Amino acid sequence: MPCLNLSTNVNVEGVDTSSILKEATSTVADLIGKPEAYVMIVLKGSVPIAFGGTEEPAAYGELVSIGGLNPSVNKKLSAAISAILEAKLSIPPSRFFLKFYDTKAYQSQEHAQCLHALHQY
Repeated sequence: MPCLNLSTNVNVEGVDTSSILKEATSTVADLIGKPEAYVMIVLKGSVPIAFGGTEEPAAYGELVSIGGLNPSVNKKLSAAISAILEAKLSIPPSRFFLKFYDTKAYQSQEHAQCLHALHQY
């Protein structure tokens, strides 16, 4: 399941976050080649972030996926998510950083089993 975690110092109160989540979901699904039903987007606003020594609008993201990521796809994802953040939250592309994690299926299964074990207690 691809999961995109986005944090921004922009206050998202009063912002149509549903449209951001919907657009990011379809973008990630399309570019990675996974069904939208498996994509999770987390958006956190009002996070204290300094980028380049200033607190002007900025965002940081981490995208975790089991497969589907490569340098070409990552470049397209960065551009597409950056465009969404610029259009919806006025965050300039130069003030957005996206980190990619391509996990292996067996690692995710071990992690899921570990999380399941923690929830049993």
